[in-house]
Amino acid sequence: MIVITGASRGIGLAIGKHLTRVGRSVLGIARTGSQGESFPIVSLDVCDDEQITQLVRDLRTEDQKIEALVNAAGIARMNLALMTPSSTTKTILDTNLLGTMAMCRQIAPLMIRGGSGSIVNFSTIAVSLSLEGESSYVASKAAVEAYSRVLAKELSAHQIRVNCIAPGPIQTELLRGVSEKQISRIVNKQIIKRQFKADEVAELVELILDNRAKCLTGQTLSVGGV
Repeated sequence: MIVITGASRGIGLAIGKHLTRVGRSVLGIARTGSQGESFPIVSLDVCDDEQITQLVRDLRTEDQKIEALVNAAGIARMNLALMTPSSTTKTILDTNLLGTMAMCRQIAPLMIRGGSGSIVNFSTIAVSLSLEGESSYVASKAAVEAYSRVLAKELSAHQIRVNCIAPGPIQTELLRGVSEKQISRIVNKQIIKRQFKADEVAELVELILDNRAKCLTGQTLSVGGV
């Protein structure tokens, strides 16, 4: 089974649908559960350690083999660094960084028990580009990248790989309110100068999870290139 956070919309939903189509067993996680998709989505807040602990207990009780974890849950806020309230920064860090760390900390032991696994965490191309107006978001994702590199070393003895994907602007509802001019400015800084779709990111996740990528760990792959 592959556990995917942020699975009710955007990139997380696209990943869940794609992996289901290619025959993988998927368990989605989102703050609001859903029964309308091609895979189950349970209600869980990645910022709540107790909820994650209960999920892990349930998975152990059901004797589920966890093959992979995809941490696609995330939030973004655009504001100049000197105009970003501490409360906003805390909210971003809680979800993007601490939520990712909590899921890895509690799900990885299930992979260790199974003898192997793969973790894909999500960063952003904004880290490499040091994008103005996204300081708290960039800081949270830069920390995710650093955490993932350390975790890759710590889990390598258990045959568990850890990698990051860093998308640019992806065609999802997360871009609502972002002007075409802002999107074009970022896209033009990519090596491949076009906006990618969530389905294309899902295909990349599938490749990273596959045994064909068993030599890949501790890396951050930028969608579109920088």
